[in-house]
Amino acid sequence: MRWKRTMQLLDVHAEGEIGKVAIGGVPKIPGLTTADKLAWLNSDPKGQELRRFLCLEPRGNPIGSVNLLVPPSDPSADAAFIILQPDQAHASSGSNSICVTTALLESGMVEMQEPETIVILETAAGLVRAKATCRDGRCERVELTMVPSFVAALDVALDTRWGQITLDLAYGGVFYALVDVGQVGLTIEKHNAAALVAAGMELKAAVNAAYPVVHPEIPAVSGVAYVMFRDRDPDGAVRTCTTMWPGRADRSPCGTGNSANLATLHARGLVKEGDVFTSRSIIGSEFQVGLKGLTKVGDRPAVIPTISGRGFTFGQQTVALDPFDPLANGFAMTDVWGPSAGDIPG
Repeated sequence: MRWKRTMQLLDVHAEGEIGKVAIGGVPKIPGLTTADKLAWLNSDPKGQELRRFLCLEPRGNPIGSVNLLVPPSDPSADAAFIILQPDQAHASSGSNSICVTTALLESGMVEMQEPETIVILETAAGLVRAKATCRDGRCERVELTMVPSFVAALDVALDTRWGQITLDLAYGGVFYALVDVGQVGLTIEKHNAAALVAAGMELKAAVNAAYPVVHPEIPAVSGVAYVMFRDRDPDGAVRTCTTMWPGRADRSPCGTGNSANLATLHARGLVKEGDVFTSRSIIGSEFQVGLKGLTKVGDRPAVIPTISGRGFTFGQQTVALDPFDPLANGFAMTDVWGPSAGDIPG
């Protein structure tokens, strides 16, 4: 077959959230650093073409991400990766870091050591340290030491169709707007997924219009990427639902979102160094979230979060592009992708 492009993907999910890992056929991405490569993927037409090829129909779908393995620029890193989603390339993700670690070890790209293997991952947001518990050739669990997370603003007021609500703006690898879910009259349950996503998309647009945010040290990371709704379960666990463009809910508890939320909890004096708690997703899967240490990002107080969860491989595929395919640029439709599907960039 005369395919124009082929890529090999390993199918992985972390606590329900799919994070496919491109383990073969990844083209050379321009840039000296992973942050440079992220910026190119989001700004150059060829970068947008690659994202659409992997993430949109007929080869992709709205659920999950595709992780591009790229050569690390930091000599201490074992691997580097960039997360592709339908809207853009993203800098960091906890669930995807678990997926990438699991893929690297179970495919043999990084040698597995039992009972524990340390894998250093380079992301556009910085280095993530993954401690993998391994047994009988399987990666059983991954604990991530995430990039420093910080509060951009607490109790930000926003006028909405639900009246004036308050939210927190915080960074956990990407920027989040964190909203207590009761303010939009919903609960974090599977039957509310569509309504939560619709609310999240509306709030994301409003927040980005009213409150622009830029990382103080990484200009390529800017703008609120996601709205995460939060609540508490009766047993004290945090309950989350991260809403993702163009219209879906994160199936995992969300690593970067919980990192951002951890920064807000610490800023309010609700957690201290050494604390660990459970965070549950909309489907009931769990991460363990810990506050490992304190630091600064620029002049901002920051926390060093840990996120622990499980990754599972479930398949492998080759994605190919027929040079005569009239749908090479991909497409999305509102029946599956939601009402924002017509606005997909690129």
